[in-house]
Amino acid sequence: MKDILLIALFALGGAVCAGVLGALVLRLVRHRSVAVSLTVIAAVTVTAMLAGTLAVAQAMFLSGHDLGVVTLVLAMAAVVSLAVALLLGRWVVARSRELSLAARDFGEDGSFAAPPGLATAELAALSRELAATSGKLAASRERERALEKSRRELVAWISHDLRTPLAGLRAMSEALEDGMAEDPARYHRQIRTEVDRLNSMVGDLFELSRIHAGALALSPSRMSVYDLVGDALSGVDPLAREHGVRLVGEAVDRVPVEVDGKEMTRVLANLLINAIRHTPADGTVAIAASRQADSVVVSVTDGCGGIPAEDLPRVFDTGWRGTAARTPPAGEAVPVPPAGAGLGLAIVRGIVEAHSGHAVVRNVPGGCRFEVTLPAPA
Repeated sequence: MKDILLIALFALGGAVCAGVLGALVLRLVRHRSVAVSLTVIAAVTVTAMLAGTLAVAQAMFLSGHDLGVVTLVLAMAAVVSLAVALLLGRWVVARSRELSLAARDFGEDGSFAAPPGLATAELAALSRELAATSGKLAASRERERALEKSRRELVAWISHDLRTPLAGLRAMSEALEDGMAEDPARYHRQIRTEVDRLNSMVGDLFELSRIHAGALALSPSRMSVYDLVGDALSGVDPLAREHGVRLVGEAVDRVPVEVDGKEMTRVLANLLINAIRHTPADGTVAIAASRQADSVVVSVTDGCGGIPAEDLPRVFDTGWRGTAARTPPAGEAVPVPPAGAGLGLAIVRGIVEAHSGHAVVRNVPGGCRFEVTLPAPA
């Protein structure tokens, strides 16, 4: 037992010396290729065996012939180990280089395709992560392009919509200044109307900028959907009468919600105004509200004739107005809506999402239905 312990100690001593030397070499080449590191590891393994064997041989006083045989065997093992380490290292390096080239293309055009062929588990996992990141980046770039397109359209539409009332205001003010206005009071009323219109557009832009900047401060409180709907209907009733549209709000349950009353009233008002302006005279706009599972759903149904399926995903986009989207049923006329910047529905979506809800639109017979889903209070 004592001899075995002594042999173990000598072998451990030799192996430790080789291991310490190998660790120092690995530290020196840590910035080099993985093939070099694998070669060093193989060399350390064989050297540790050789050092331990030589230490034990010296302690046991083996003959020179026996020591030569052992050394030769270890030398052959070292050659084979180093060759295998080099082959493995070159293969890993080649796969890493292919992956680097694919990642470089990924950085240039945003698409990543994993190089063909087998790979280690780690490289395969890295390829999958890069592919997933490529998909996310592509989606992000697509959203960025869509947002940039929306912004350009918004700037163009806003510029056009501002130019029209400004030109009218200038013409009316010049007529008043030159004394050419036959009915100054009518001009004053028209100027007031155009100023209110401009003020509304600027207010919508400010509200939308707050939503996009994440600066929309909400003051939620518990209230009844019935009261919210009642306030919204009272606010849009004059517009409905002007357009000859009938408002229906009997299917509204008295369910509570936790919302900012001012902002949610604006949501409902925007939806109702949008529905009234796109519903023919003698048509009906219906609003309903009910609790479904863990949410409260408020819907506004109009008689616009429907929205083409290809336009449905864009309805809540900033600046979308769908000038050719809504067509009333055959034989019915729809009043031309006043010019607008197409911000109302974008504001609706922003406010609803700020309340952790979502807004959708779908076609129904004779028109379309906008639905706002809000989380029900506990």
